Amino acid sequence: MSTQHKPPCPSAAERTESDEPSIVAEMIDGREPSKTFGNLEPAKRERVIEAAVEEFSERGFEAASVNRMVARLGIAKGSIFKYFGSKQALFRFAFGHAAAEFAASLRQVRDGSGDLDFCNRIRASLLAGVRFIDAHPRLYRLYLRVVFQEDFPMRSPLLAEARAQSGKYLRRLVTDGLERGELRPGLDPDWAVFFLDAAMDRFLQAYAVEHMDAACGLHRADPETLARRLDQLVDVLRHGLCAGSTE
Repeated sequence: MSTQHKPPCPSAAERTESDEPSIVAEMIDGREPSKTFGNLEPAKRERVIEAAVEEFSERGFEAASVNRMVARLGIAKGSIFKYFGSKQALFRFAFGHAAAEFAASLRQVRDGSGDLDFCNRIRASLLAGVRFIDAHPRLYRLYLRVVFQEDFPMRSPLLAEARAQSGKYLRRLVTDGLERGELRPGLDPDWAVFFLDAAMDRFLQAYAVEHMDAACGLHRADPETLARRLDQLVDVLRHGLCAGSTE
């Protein structure tokens, strides 16, 4: 049995957005699918991706059928294997596509919300997440399938990467908030990121999935209800939960 110890987890201040290689990036930068797929017209590539996302998001991995995908696309079954090599590689690419689309929507919020304070940047991030779910329900459903269903290949590293990417995004907001004096001095950035990631992920799950709502009225909430819940979340961030000082 090895006696080697893992190095300590670096603090938020010690991490940078480029420190860790991205599994998602490796799946979408052209190394995973073949050049044949890359040479397809953009509209054809998009149709293949949409068919894969639809199949995996609706049926999981084991029950997903390449035959159904190619029937929907009107192409030969061999084409899929020529493009990706295997069903597993096709899934990894589809998941990478979903993750990249979500990350792009958050980057827009991060880069366009610099004039807002910390709490309202979190609010804007959540609202962007809700809008992404509305615009791309199958992409988000695929993410939830991987979260709650264990039959997906590379499930653990994919989810770890999703959390890492979310952490990088939130760490930037937390760092900005600390530098501006919008967050209390001495706040542990890593624990702040952990708390925010958990709360925001759960918020979006409640919006997307009825049984995750827990009677909060978040599931597919109308704009007025959604705005009220977002304001309530911001209020908790600003003022906390406990009355008075704990000292």
